Amino acid sequence: MTFPEPSNPVAHRLVAAINDGDRDAFLATLTPHATLTDDGNPRSLPDWIDREISSAHGHMKYAVEEELLEHSPAAHVRRPRLDYESHVTALDRNELGALLAAAGLGPPLEHALISLLALNGLRVSEATGADIEQLGLERGHRTLTITRKGGKVVTIPLAPRTARAIDLALGERTDGPVFLAGDGRRLDRHGAGRLVRKVARRAGIAKTVTPHTLRHAFITAALDAGVPLRDVQEAASHADPRTTIRYDRARGSLDRHATYIVAAYVAGAAR
Repeated sequence: MTFPEPSNPVAHRLVAAINDGDRDAFLATLTPHATLTDDGNPRSLPDWIDREISSAHGHMKYAVEEELLEHSPAAHVRRPRLDYESHVTALDRNELGALLAAAGLGPPLEHALISLLALNGLRVSEATGADIEQLGLERGHRTLTITRKGGKVVTIPLAPRTARAIDLALGERTDGPVFLAGDGRRLDRHGAGRLVRKVARRAGIAKTVTPHTLRHAFITAALDAGVPLRDVQEAASHADPRTTIRYDRARGSLDRHATYIVAAYVAGAAR
């Protein structure tokens, strides 16, 4: 039986190998090549291989469910061991505060963009893709409806300072993109990156700061502030909690070990 062709490149090579009866040919095609994350940052080879094999697994699982295959030939393909330590440039609490303060002294557009990236942890594509019509009010919360990675539509709350910054940036506009470039068109991720770097220089931050740096800073700050991992995972729109854990700088701290909380919890019940 000849299996239909998928669009994913790794799944495509796996299907070709299946149709040719040569699964080893698929494994031989997993060679290094340059890849980028959604924010334009280099993706490591193990991350890329894991991502692509995961997609191939999903394609084959669907084929089994639709009875196009008796079993998944990708079931025993080993995925690489990933480094669960984030290597993105990090901003500490003081640097993040300085960046927000510097943004507040600049044009309203810069303040709104920095606030949304740093206080909501949005991906740059989610922020630049936002439209005025998606702003709202829900049970006393100012909100913004965005399209997440993978097409999932969610409504997120806006901190008061973020909502005020957006209001100032919009002025009298009532429709269209929230963020406009100088030429009147929607701000793209490259333009957003330039604005972020400009504000970082104004804040006196010598590090290379990108929109993803602010997303990283949001997740790290949330974990440092004691926000539960599940809530941070939801806010960051991470499918796998292990991705969120990579940002937790204090996860090895003995002060936060579960033994102390469990001991206090059990002792309270024994009284």
